[in-house]
Amino acid sequence: MEEKASGFDDHAFVPMVSLEMNLATFKSRWQLCDGITEYLSEILGQSHSDPARYTNFLSVAANELVELAFRSTRAPGKIHFGLYRSETFNRLRIAFPCEDAFDRRPVAVARSGDPVMKPEETVRLRDLATIFRAAIRIEEDEAHGMQIIADFPAREDFQ
Repeated sequence: MEEKASGFDDHAFVPMVSLEMNLATFKSRWQLCDGITEYLSEILGQSHSDPARYTNFLSVAANELVELAFRSTRAPGKIHFGLYRSETFNRLRIAFPCEDAFDRRPVAVARSGDPVMKPEETVRLRDLATIFRAAIRIEEDEAHGMQIIADFPAREDFQ
């Protein structure tokens, strides 16, 4: 990616929407992933010259990230979804509890603090980042446990 996305605390990002859900409810039905993805993608598509195209294209990546969160937690608590916008990027942030090594599968954190995933998850995220020209990272979050952060270019020049 030519332009590096700003860090999460960067004031360049303006909050668009925040959704918080009880994890037991979220984990109760796999189909909730699709509903949440559709909701978030519709909002990301706003203010674009072709909102349906942008929404449809990004829904693929957003769905993979929502499903990764679904598979990555068994801990009690809440899951937080947030959308943010800057002049050049749209950010999706998913934060959720992840208490021990068992809960961190497929996401794990190495001793260095860097997230480590199962090989298939790593490849999937790398492919998504390439296809969507996005910066996708997984970090530990003191307040929630883990967070998935994806910065998508705001421009509509996807191939």
